[in-house]
Amino acid sequence: MVSRMFRLETEVDKARRDLLRSRLRETNTAASPILRALRGTPGERELPLHVWALDDAGALAGGLVGHTWTSWLHVTYLWVDERHRGAGLGSQLLARGERMARRGRGCTAVRLETWDFQAPEFYQKQGYEVVCVIPDYPPGVTEYTLTKRLSV
Repeated sequence: MVSRMFRLETEVDKARRDLLRSRLRETNTAASPILRALRGTPGERELPLHVWALDDAGALAGGLVGHTWTSWLHVTYLWVDERHRGAGLGSQLLARGERMARRGRGCTAVRLETWDFQAPEFYQKQGYEVVCVIPDYPPGVTEYTLTKRLSV
């Protein structure tokens, strides 16, 4: 057996991060026929998807920020200003994002993460199912991953 010495470094290095990401992508592509088939197709790219709600004065009342990749919408942020909560705006933003992903981008499913003090019950009322629960992430908080199949 050959013994090798390695120097381990801990600084943030964007060039190395990008190189690592590229090499991981190459490794994953070689290992997965599904990912290999995606390469070079429109589904391979992450495309931003944003929905904004503006009040009468043009101020931000709420919004949804996410992206689509392959046949999935990933909701990164959904927020409604406190003054507008309870009026259905969050449901409207989510429904519009789902519709854009389904009709415009061929998405068949959605995923998102939320914390226990945020909105897991809201998402469940919108048809989302809890698929993962991570307690103490961060300590004292539970994180939920939820998914939803979109009707065709």
